Amino acid sequence: MSALSTPEIQGLGQNTLRLRKLQGLGVLCGFAAGAWLGAAEAPTKLVAVGVSPVVISLIMVIGVFLARWSLPALILGTSSIHADVRRAPHLIVWAILAGCLWAVANTLTIFAIRDIGLSVAFPLWNSNSLLGIFWGFVFFNELQQAGWRRWTGVLGGALVMCAGAALLALASSTQAPAAHPTRGVWAALGAGILWGTMYIPYRKAYLTGMNPLSFVTFFTFGELGMMAALAVSYLGVLPLWHELLRARDVLFWLMLGGFIWVIGDLFQQYAAKYVGISRGIPLSNSNQLWGLLWGILVFGELRGRDASLYGQVIGGSLLMMLGVGAIAFSSAGGAEEMRWKEAARREAWRYGIAADDVEARMEGRQAPGQVQRGRSAWDWLLVIGATSVLVFFATIARVPQISANWGPAVALAGALLVLLFVCGLRLWRTTRFQ
Repeated sequence: MSALSTPEIQGLGQNTLRLRKLQGLGVLCGFAAGAWLGAAEAPTKLVAVGVSPVVISLIMVIGVFLARWSLPALILGTSSIHADVRRAPHLIVWAILAGCLWAVANTLTIFAIRDIGLSVAFPLWNSNSLLGIFWGFVFFNELQQAGWRRWTGVLGGALVMCAGAALLALASSTQAPAAHPTRGVWAALGAGILWGTMYIPYRKAYLTGMNPLSFVTFFTFGELGMMAALAVSYLGVLPLWHELLRARDVLFWLMLGGFIWVIGDLFQQYAAKYVGISRGIPLSNSNQLWGLLWGILVFGELRGRDASLYGQVIGGSLLMMLGVGAIAFSSAGGAEEMRWKEAARREAWRYGIAADDVEARMEGRQAPGQVQRGRSAWDWLLVIGATSVLVFFATIARVPQISANWGPAVALAGALLVLLFVCGLRLWRTTRFQ
């Protein structure tokens, strides 16, 4: 075997440095995803003013639909979406399937919240972290040849996060008797299974180089179509219409919640692309910690409770942060990265995609021969149309009569904007949102 030449050695070093930078970016995206996904839970407080949970879910999905088309058009333009479709049309099916899985899982969470409450259901459906680790290992060579330290960091971190989530659930539980506790538990676990399985299409798409901004646009067709079908089947057409009319004063806030959720989900998509689903899902599941901050600081959910409950909150929060830290520092090593590339080559061979094209996109670079086009008039029409819909509903909106502390709300919103700026800027500088 001949020795490597100096240029080859330098190329390997540069490639390794690039992968390390992408993994750091993926971890940062996972943190940002947790913060924004946690903030998107705030609109569920509208249940307290009499809005049907099914209507809340449906309108938030409509907001998601508007955001999933307008944001990619604003960031890169729809020409990049068209190029991805021509290059790998099979991924459209996987994106729509992922959207359908999300809609069914989201509907199950409605029943879980109704039967056992949000505080108990949340850690149950966040079991998708463990399922994501399993699917990543089985299908995409994640954690294979990673070594016991990285295995301990990822799996141990996920288990510690689950333990922290359980403590937070105990702390935030109202102790109200549940009407159907068994049904609620199964609904929450079913949501976790579906959400954990939903990440298989995510990783499949990104191993073959699809841009996350392209994937989410088709994801939302399955999401909106399935959610609309579920809402009609659950309420009926006329009752659903009457519910929408009664809730017209708060539809804007629900759509805005959908926009917030999409920003978090976009960061989650990039986390899944650059650190894999076995690491990206647990990192984004720190949304429970952020959701609890909104619940306690902004909406005063634990006001008047005894000191032992606050001890559980602090202990659970520390456990979750410890688990997140363990996962964040368990980056993939050289052997595991080679296994990732084997999985990518397998996907490229299966669907007839050029290997160098797949490798470039995995590394956040433009593929050979790829031309970045500017935004067209159609892109600006999408942005203007989505903005007009939001402005229209904002003009008929009213502020819900919910007790809230606006000082902590402003502070948490400021933290979201900082994460958005820092993570968005780093994504642009490192990958140009590839």
